[in-house]
Amino acid sequence: MINVAIIGAGIGIQHLTGYRALPDRYSVRLLCDLDTSRAAAATKDDDDIQVVSDIEDVLSNPDIDLVDVCLPPHLHAPVSIRVLEAGKNVICEKPLGRSLAEVAQMQDAVERTGGQIFPVFQYRFGLAFAQLKALRDAGLAGKALVASAETHWNREKEYYDVAWRGTWAGESGGALLGHAIHSHDILCNVFGPVAQVAAFTDTRVNDIEVEDCATVSLRMENGALASSSVTLGAAPDTSRLKFCFEGLTAESGSNPYAPADGTWTFTARGTTQQADIDRVLSQVEAPHGWFTGFLDAIADALGGNGGNEVTFEDGRRSIELVTAIYSSAWEGRIVQLPIGKEDALYGGWSPA
Repeated sequence: MINVAIIGAGIGIQHLTGYRALPDRYSVRLLCDLDTSRAAAATKDDDDIQVVSDIEDVLSNPDIDLVDVCLPPHLHAPVSIRVLEAGKNVICEKPLGRSLAEVAQMQDAVERTGGQIFPVFQYRFGLAFAQLKALRDAGLAGKALVASAETHWNREKEYYDVAWRGTWAGESGGALLGHAIHSHDILCNVFGPVAQVAAFTDTRVNDIEVEDCATVSLRMENGALASSSVTLGAAPDTSRLKFCFEGLTAESGSNPYAPADGTWTFTARGTTQQADIDRVLSQVEAPHGWFTGFLDAIADALGGNGGNEVTFEDGRRSIELVTAIYSSAWEGRIVQLPIGKEDALYGGWSPA
């Protein structure tokens, strides 16, 4: 049993739902939020969860094994480091950090304390990705060719009434950092690491500091190409993913927030036979999806049976990609990865 404290009762409440779906693996003991009434409302049916307002109550509690950091982005790195230094493991909401330099500080803390940080990328988990993995493992997909991702969501003025949103100081970025980062994680998870980036960004929807529209072109290390279209001015919210392999094409539905739980199509091409695809698909059992699947994989990893969890390196690469995208968009050039300490944006991309 893994004893958990959640810091932040915003997105943290969705995490709580995932923990509650795994009662044999997790026990949420503390919910920490400055707004104790909001936290109390979320836990009113669970007498086992104590509501606190001071992070010190979390860090000093010897019974807590895992702390789930669900705070605004500018707090992710400093709070995660404090948690590690208190001898506990960390789940950290996206983005992992506000720069590669900040992520390097987190890496130093991991190595110094022996703890672990698990970045949050729950969109990976669900039946569709289990099916795609099974098809690739069966040798039916073949060479990766081209992929596309659409993150077309709607965020209007009310969304930005929260003071820290839409600002470089509070949110640390716009649609690329807080929204499309999920689709980009999926592109990299399926097609592998990125080698080159070319991008354009703009603020076209809301009166905010950060970008709310973008287009991104990627060349992966394996030679495959990918494109991403991002806006917060769409109606309705949709996310779409399409992966073209030499042996099949995999295409999602339009489920915006849990694409892996939607219905995908897997269509044969070339020498691959549709009957072989259908046979593999028929043998795939539906795993836990979304936050429940994400947390189930972490429990496996903490129990010594890892392999499906989101790793710290996954989170670091997501920040490296964001850095490359901003660099390309602002400097008008193709950016090569990896990004070293000598890069102008290694220490942060905020114009401030």
